[in-house]
Amino acid sequence: MGPTSIRRGYADTPFGQLHYAEQGRGRPLLLLHQTPRSWDEFRELIPLLAEGRRVIAMDMIGFGASAKVPGPHTIELFAAGALALLDALGIDRTDLLGHHTGGAVAVEVAAGAPHRVDRLILSSTPWADSHYRASHADGPGVDDAAPSPDGAHVRMLWDLRRPYYPQPATDLLGRFLHDALTPGLDPAEGHRACARYYMEDKIGLITAPVLLLGAAADPFALPQLEPMRRNLTGTERVSSVVIEGGTIPLMEQKAPEVAAAVAEFLSATTAGTPRQRR
Repeated sequence: MGPTSIRRGYADTPFGQLHYAEQGRGRPLLLLHQTPRSWDEFRELIPLLAEGRRVIAMDMIGFGASAKVPGPHTIELFAAGALALLDALGIDRTDLLGHHTGGAVAVEVAAGAPHRVDRLILSSTPWADSHYRASHADGPGVDDAAPSPDGAHVRMLWDLRRPYYPQPATDLLGRFLHDALTPGLDPAEGHRACARYYMEDKIGLITAPVLLLGAAADPFALPQLEPMRRNLTGTERVSSVVIEGGTIPLMEQKAPEVAAAVAEFLSATTAGTPRQRR
């Protein structure tokens, strides 16, 4: 397998078959998507990062073409699925990137299995503390559209996201809608899983160097960057990059800028060497 093409596959795990896409050879980097997306969120980013490393983007449990399991879902379940995929692929240690919900999952993986994660990139990750849980108690406010016979839910899903996408957003919203309408998927359930998560109990257990990525035009996630930084007390190195003009679909919208920030962080941090907080 060369660095010039993305290949897709399925891994057998205790949860069923998990779908993933990968490109490149070398040190692994696992990518975890936001709700209710799939590996497709990283379609532009994967080739930019695959030179000299093995980049793997999975469909988390319940999403995309991966196995579906009954709800309610939890961040801990998604994290167990990510570790199960790594086990199935024979990967003991990896660098890890998560975006939005995927960032919360990455926190859980890095906190619960620190021996498996060398370096951690948290992109637009919600600070899921008691205030976050209380503010989301009545639902996520986005991607929450009950299926209706007249198809009104399809327009509702589109309209709920449209204000937070760069305009015109037809192509990006089309890809979002494709994933949101995956059979067997409740597009709001991943948001509910975040609202069930007690991140404040886990984040201090992270020991890997961390890069916090922010999107300057993401009104939901950008304010979370500073509390995330303050609570990453177990690692000796935390750096941050805010990408100007970035919105909720940061991975597709600003793939070159994301790739540059990630590549710089990964090249500047080496697992097992002394780290400095900055």
